[in-house]
Amino acid sequence: MHKVIFDTDPGVDDAMALLFLHRHPEIDLVGITTTIGNAPIEITTRNALFLAEAWGIEAPVAQGSGEKFDPKRTNGHWPTFIHGDNGLGNITIPEVIARKADPRPAHQFIIDTVRANPGEITLVAVGRMTNLALVLKADPDVAALVKDVVIMGGAFDVPGNVTPAAEANIYGDPEAADLVFTAPWRVTAVGLDVTMQTVMMRTYLAEMAKVGGKDVQLLNDLSQFYIDFYNHRVGDGMVIHDSCACVYVVRPDLFQTRSGAMRVVCGGIADGMTIQKPDAKTFPPGDWDGHPSQFACTGIDADAVLALIRSVLVEGKAA
Repeated sequence: MHKVIFDTDPGVDDAMALLFLHRHPEIDLVGITTTIGNAPIEITTRNALFLAEAWGIEAPVAQGSGEKFDPKRTNGHWPTFIHGDNGLGNITIPEVIARKADPRPAHQFIIDTVRANPGEITLVAVGRMTNLALVLKADPDVAALVKDVVIMGGAFDVPGNVTPAAEANIYGDPEAADLVFTAPWRVTAVGLDVTMQTVMMRTYLAEMAKVGGKDVQLLNDLSQFYIDFYNHRVGDGMVIHDSCACVYVVRPDLFQTRSGAMRVVCGGIADGMTIQKPDAKTFPPGDWDGHPSQFACTGIDADAVLALIRSVLVEGKAA
C-alpha cells in the first residue's frame, strides 16, 4: 500500500486525481491538504470538502496557506476561464458542507502525519508547492522521513503554459518550488513534457460515466467546462495533468525519467522556468551544484495511463 497525502487546489483535473487516489486498491489516502492555484484557498478547501463528502472519502482535509511563500509576491488573478468561477466547472455546490476541515494548517498536518509514519508517506502535490515549502521551513528534518514527493509541475523540454518559459504550478510560487526541488528528499516532477500527451476525450469520459455510477457522473458533469476550454487546443477532450502524477505513484513503469539537479528561475522574463542539469552531462560549476538529483518525466505511455484511470474509476481495479 502507498500511504498518500494529496496536496491539491481543486480544480477540475484535481477532482479526477482525487477520485483515482480514493478508488485505487493500492493507495491509502491518509490526508488531503489544500493550496491556492485554481481558486483562492477558501474555494479550494470548500471544493475538497465537498468532493470528500460526495465521494465518501474519510481522509481529513487540512487547509493550507492562502498566500505565496515569498510575502513580496501577490496572488494575481485566478484561472476562472479554465476551471469556472467556483473551481469545479460551475456545477451547483451546496452552500453548506457538513464536512469540516482539520484544525491544523496544512503544513503542520503534513509534518505530524509524516512523523507518525516515518518512511511511509508519499506527498503528491498537484498545485503550487507552497505547503511543501512551509513544511521545509517549519521542520527541515522531516524531509528525511518522507518516502517520496511526486509533483505535477514544470516544463523541462517543452514550452510552458502560462508563459513560454513556465508551467502554471511552478510559476504560481517559484520560490516554494525551488526550495522543494533542492531539499533532501526524492522528487519526481510529472510536468507538461508528459501531461500534454495525455488527453481524455469527452466521449471517453461520458462512456465511463454511463457505467461508473453517480461518482463518475459527478466527475463528468464538473469536467464539461474544462473540456470546453481545451476544445480548440487538443480536440474535444481535456488534458488530465494531475491524474498523471497520481498514476506515477503506482505505475512508474509507464513513464520515462531523467535524473539531475533542478532549479527554478525566480524573477525576470523566465520567472518560474524549471531547469534541470542532467546527471549524464558535465557543466562548469554553477547554481545546480551541491543539490540532490531529482527526476523529471520525459516520456509516457499515454494510452496505458488512460486505460488504468478508467479501470480504477469505473471498476476499482488496478488492471
